[in-house]
Order: sequence, then structure tokens, then C-alpha cells
Amino acid sequence: MVTSTATPSRHGPGNDADQIHVSPSDIAVGVVIGRTSEFFDFFVFAIAAVIVFPARLFPFADPLTGTLLSFGLVLLAFVARPVGTAIFMYVDRKQGRVAKLTLALFLLGTSTVAMGLVPSYAVMGEWAIVVMAVLRIGQGLAIGGSWDGLASLLALSAPERKRGFYAMVPQLGAPIGLIVAALLFSFLVSNMSEQDFLDWGWRYPFFVAFSVNVVALFARLRIIASPEFQEAFETRELQPTRIRQTFRSDWRAIWLASFVPLASFAMFHMVTVFPLSWVYLYTGETLTFFLNLTAVSAAFGLGSILLSGWLSDRFGRRRVLIWGAVAIGVFSLMAPLLLQGGKTGESVYMIAGFLILGISFGQSSGALASMFNSRNRYTDSAFASALGWLFGAGLAPLTALFLSTTLGLFAAGLYLLSGAVATVVALWLVRQLEFQKQG
Repeated sequence: MVTSTATPSRHGPGNDADQIHVSPSDIAVGVVIGRTSEFFDFFVFAIAAVIVFPARLFPFADPLTGTLLSFGLVLLAFVARPVGTAIFMYVDRKQGRVAKLTLALFLLGTSTVAMGLVPSYAVMGEWAIVVMAVLRIGQGLAIGGSWDGLASLLALSAPERKRGFYAMVPQLGAPIGLIVAALLFSFLVSNMSEQDFLDWGWRYPFFVAFSVNVVALFARLRIIASPEFQEAFETRELQPTRIRQTFRSDWRAIWLASFVPLASFAMFHMVTVFPLSWVYLYTGETLTFFLNLTAVSAAFGLGSILLSGWLSDRFGRRRVLIWGAVAIGVFSLMAPLLLQGGKTGESVYMIAGFLILGISFGQSSGALASMFNSRNRYTDSAFASALGWLFGAGLAPLTALFLSTTLGLFAAGLYLLSGAVATVVALWLVRQLEFQKQG
């Protein structure tokens, strides 16, 4: 553990954690920068999994099968994420948060830039797939290890009447990362021939992702390494605990917490990767149109995330999460019709989907941190987040595309509906446990 160099008198007897002078706005900057870099990396790979990898890595398969195999690569990172959380939590305990974050982001950047250098199947054969799979696992391990506790610190440091607002701040990185990734691919696709893009143009976003990671690393380290922040983490008991001990005491809470954001995380892929694959495979829309539509829709999602903060502070986070889950359930029934409605239907699908996603996704981060006691909150939140992304988002594009092509788009809608139901049930169970504790 890194030892704080701040003077002990700053939080002596009789003082509480609120006397640690760490500004929520300073924490928010670090959180947004970190999340934006992580989501940009994710979306660069996800977009490439639809429009690049089927042709470069799986040319022996038909377009649908190639895309499903590419989504298998997408899934690998989500499977590796909890493992990365465990590995880097050990590094955190032994060497400190700065060493952990440096190693994790170095692994993330190295894995990402190396993806842009992988030759095609025509050059390396099956080894091209193996190398890409290994690099994707490296990304997942790194993202699991890049949990820095800033989101939890932000939730605990925010003024009581603005906790909903500050809880949504970490989620802003998702639409920002998507907007940049979608517009970058749109620019390349529209200004290059298809052959040039598939030969070498697709590599540039991966190199840009490496640059973004370097900037994010130094920005986050500047915050994490400061004595004031180290003291704030320690005072609020946001320290890594032994994994075996943590799971032994909190495994029920961790599993339950991983299902609370399930609707948001499932919806996350149902308005990003899945519709891109469906439109690319089964409609005549140009890639440029749909990538630009994705960027515009993500901007609506950005505004919706901001709105979720105001709604949470006015009506309560639990109520907002339930409203979001119900809205996702309703959307799941309408989605099949919209996605088959040409440009107009696709536009309504994307914009409405992102508006709904923002309300739910905006409060999912704060919900996790608030469910755990202070003793294990740092480790509990990291594992609950990793498992939630695995169950909710990791399987979504693969499952949705498979169901929609075998049973019809309505089956993908039912899959999304199951995520909404799971979130409502999880929130109800959390409420029952709270009543039992109060009793």
C-alpha cells in the first residue's frame, strides 16, 4: 500500500472524512479522462470487429459467421476482466495504486497498438486469429486492472444533494469515447477505397488509441499519486482487501450488485455494436451514414446521462434505475420494428435507445459503490463492475446477433427484456436486504 505523506493532523480525532480537502471537480476530471480512454479503446475494437475482422481474420467464413466469430473476440476481454481485477488488486496491495495503474494502462496501450500491427489471415493463417485473441485478453486484463477507485471516491466525496449528479460523471466517458471512435472510422471509410481501408487504413484508430492511453495515464497518475488523494483514499477506506476474504464475507452482495446494472450494460451493446452489425450485414445503408448516426445518437446519450444526475438528486437513484429498466423493457418490444424501418426507423432506434440508455447508465456506477460497506467497498465495487460488464455487455452482441438471425429480431428484443427484468428483480432484492438490516 502506498503510504500517505500528508500530515496526520489533517484528519485527527473528532474529524470526519469530509475534512480531507479533495475537490469533487478534481476527481471528476480524472474519472472522465480515464473512462474516455478505456471506452475509446473498446469501441475501436468493437467497430473493427464488425467492419474489418470478418474480412481480415475470418475470410474462410461467410459474413454472418465471420461477424459472430469476431464477437467471440469481443467477449474475450469481458471474460478476462475479472481475472485482471484479481491480478492487479494483488499488485495494488503489494506495490500501491500508482504501480498498479501504470502497469495496467501500459498493458492496455501495448495490447491496443499491437492489434493495429497484426497481419491478416492471408499472411499468418490461424496464427493471426490467435495473436489477436491474446491481445484482446491483454486488453481485458488491463481494463480489469485499471480500476482506480476514483468513481467510488467521487461518489463518497460529492455533496449530499448532488450525489446523483456526480455519480453520473464517470459514465460520460462512454459516449465521448464512442463519438470520437465512430467519427474517426467514418472519416477513414469515406476518404479511402474499401481495399485501402481493409489493407491499412483500419490500423490508424488503434494507433490513436495508444496515444490517448498515454495522455490518460499521465493525467490519472497526476491525480492518483498526489499525497492529498492518497490520504483521501485511505480515510474513506478505499483500499484493496484480500480477495478470498472479501468474497467469503461479501460474495452475495457482489453477485447481486453485478445484476443491478444489467439492463444498462445490455442496452449499451444493443444500441452500439449490435445495430452496426445488423445494418452492415442486412441493409443497404452506407457505413458512413450509420457511423455518423451513431455519433449523433451518442451525443443525445451524453445529454441524457447529464439529465440522469438531476433526476437522481430530485427523485432518488433507485427510482431512476427502475424507471430506466422499465423504459428499456418497453424499448425492447419496439426495437425490432424500428430496426427494420429503413433510415427513419434506424434513426429513431438509435436516438431513442441512447436517450433511454443515458438515464439508466448514468446512475449505474454510483449504484454499485453505494451497495457496499466501507471495509471492502474498493474491492467489492471493482469485482461487481467487472462481473456486471461480463454478464450484461460481454455476451450481448454475440447473443443478440445469433438470436436475431436464427429466430428473428424479436428474439433479440426478448433478450434485452430479460436484462431489464433482471435489474428490476435485483433492485427489489437489494431493497429487501436493506429492510432486513433495518429490522
